[in-house]
This record gives sequence, C-alpha cells and structure tokens, in this order.
Amino acid sequence: MIDTTSTYLQNLRTLFPFYKSLGEKAIAQVEEKRWFWCFNNDSNSIAMIVQHLSGNMLSRFTNFFTEDGEKPWRHRDKEFESILTSREEVMEAWENGWAVFLEVLDNLVEEDLEKVIYIRNEGHTVVEALNRQLAHFSYHIGQLVFLSKMVAQDPWQSLSIPKNKSENFNQEKFTQEKAKKNFI
Repeated sequence: MIDTTSTYLQNLRTLFPFYKSLGEKAIAQVEEKRWFWCFNNDSNSIAMIVQHLSGNMLSRFTNFFTEDGEKPWRHRDKEFESILTSREEVMEAWENGWAVFLEVLDNLVEEDLEKVIYIRNEGHTVVEALNRQLAHFSYHIGQLVFLSKMVAQDPWQSLSIPKNKSENFNQEKFTQEKAKKNFI
C-alpha cells in the first residue's frame, strides 16, 4: 500500500523546486531592462510578479504555525508597483521568498498536515494551504513564462516540448520502458 501522506510531501518537495526552476529558466532568457516592462498600466512586469511572489511567500510562511499568513508588515498593493530596479534586487527578492517557503516545506512532517493555520483570519489545514500555494505559484510562474516569452529576444529556448516537436517527443518516450515519474 502507498503511504499517500509521505508521497504527498515528497511530491510537493519536487514540484515546488520544479516551478522555481521554471521561473528562473524563463527570466534568464530575458535581458535585464525588459524585466521592468509592462504592457499597460493594469499589467505587471516580470519584476512585479517576482516581487509579489516573494511578498506572498515571506508573509505566508514566516512563523507559519504561530502567526496569520497575512502579516501586518506586508503591503500587498505595493508588490504591484515598480519598486525593484535591478537584476540583483529582483533575484534577491526571489531567493529570499523561496528560502523561507522551502525551509517550512522541508521541515513539515506527516503530523503537521492536518494542523490548522490562518490566512486572513480564515482557517486552513496545512494541506489546504500548500495546495493553495501550489495553485498560486503555478499561476504566477505561468505568467512569468508567458511574459518572458513575449519580451525575450529570439531564439526562445522552450521550457517544455517545443512547438511542432510533440511527435518526436512521444516517439522517444514510447521507446523507453514504462516508469513512474516523481511529478507531473
């Protein structure tokens, strides 16, 4: 029988770094000055999305079990303003947010999963909070990838199966022995 709890935590410990890496690979293909470009006043730049993700991670996962996930020191609306102005600032925000989040994730044990934490005074089990974060991170990292693709100079290095290469990809996969993959 599969230990679903253990498998769940292992899966998340693979998925979240995968999404972190996906975001990094996308923005690495964009020259720095384009990290701050916005399509219009209602859209976000790459830097703003990073700023928001970092603010979210820091707020939600600092003192995860003992404080509400919406910290009084967080100013979410400012996360969507042009505050970060250099590659160094953007990457520092990115790494700081991920470090806090991944430390919590790496230290979770099975008994923690049903504990209740609060986000804006609403109770969530740890499982619910982690699922919420997985959806939130993948949503914004998808934006990062899309925006990076839009503003990058050619050629774009595909982060998944390149256009018009599905047949080749599938042929390669079906020549291999069946195997269980750890994620996606």
